[in-house]
Amino acid sequence: MRDLKLIMNRLTSAGALALGATALLTLALAAHAADSSKKPTVSKEFGKPLTAAHDAEQKGDYREALAELDKARALPKATPWETHLINELAFYAYYKLRDYPNFARTMELLIADGITAPAEVNRDIGQLANVYYQLKDYERAAQFGERAIRGGFATPETYTLVSQAYYLKGDFRTAYRFTDDLVSDEIKRGETPAEAQLDLILNACLRIDNDVCVSRQLEQLVTYHPKPMYWQNLMISLFDSRQADSDADLLNIYRLAVDVGAMTMSSQYIEMAQLALEQGSPGDAEQVLEQGYEKNVFTDPHEHEHADRLLANAKKQAASDESALPKLAAEAAEEATGDKDVAVGMAYLGYQQFDQAADALAQGLMKGGVHDEAQAQLLLGIAQLKAGRRADALKAFHAVSGEPTLVRLANLWSLRARGPAGTLASG
Repeated sequence: MRDLKLIMNRLTSAGALALGATALLTLALAAHAADSSKKPTVSKEFGKPLTAAHDAEQKGDYREALAELDKARALPKATPWETHLINELAFYAYYKLRDYPNFARTMELLIADGITAPAEVNRDIGQLANVYYQLKDYERAAQFGERAIRGGFATPETYTLVSQAYYLKGDFRTAYRFTDDLVSDEIKRGETPAEAQLDLILNACLRIDNDVCVSRQLEQLVTYHPKPMYWQNLMISLFDSRQADSDADLLNIYRLAVDVGAMTMSSQYIEMAQLALEQGSPGDAEQVLEQGYEKNVFTDPHEHEHADRLLANAKKQAASDESALPKLAAEAAEEATGDKDVAVGMAYLGYQQFDQAADALAQGLMKGGVHDEAQAQLLLGIAQLKAGRRADALKAFHAVSGEPTLVRLANLWSLRARGPAGTLASG
């Protein structure tokens, strides 16, 4: 939280405001003495406590200054100009005494009195939003921040302050709408939204229990700020919300989880290995289990024993399966439809032979008659991305249609194919 002294540009030097008030008072009293018909004027009755307040401020006795100003306030029939001068002097005294609540209330009076110069009013409205934010009066902070925005004199910091004020005062729906509109405008201008903005929207969505919004914000975060924790949270969201209960879809979710480093539990490694073996991809099973051993995730003796059995089975199947792939690929090439080519491509993908996988999958899709075209298209994009053919991969991911889980996975893989802010990733 910034110190108020840094925020209040109005007080750029120790006596700046006091000198301003003094000049106003001196000029007003002089005008009155020379010609009482001139405006603005200060009556002798008001001039006495105002002068005393000014003199007390010059000596650094701000409580005495406020006591004199209270005397001025008690006088009847103060003109708007006299009231303005009272508030100008009180404004500075409250600031020096660090009485920020009264300081803010006096600032409001100056903003509203019709005498303060319009340029100062505009500046002070934005500054008052900061003051109320520091005071944790988030309702008024948002109010004055919105006023600055509507007036067209808000700073970028004002927008951030309003977002945070709405959130901190518990108005999560408004915080979400306001910040989401702000981020949308930034993206349209080609700017990268700040991580804090996206994180605020995410937390607001969580507070209002909007799962669709949560997923969308996690995708925004991995697009513009692709940290592992955001990918992990996104994968949790995907595991929880998948619309199809097929083992093939679940295996595809795990493929992305492995790629983004979102595997956090030993049970996930075991489940993926089992699914891969059941789906006829021992290469995937072997790879994920080896990764689990490298990360030392199998700390429970029973899980370690289970993983050992699965790995032995995967290696046994892979030994015979991988050596037969060239023959199977040649046979698939003779088929009129593409299902066998796709099966060969899936096998090559499991063994991380990405160029061969991409060629086989592309050939199968080109022939047609593929039983699960959306999955084949997704795996083609993965193989092309792993082979370093990112532009081709993006086209493949874009072509995935139909089954919602696969479409969403294709969109997420597209994010992997692109770097932050949507630029094509390198490496």
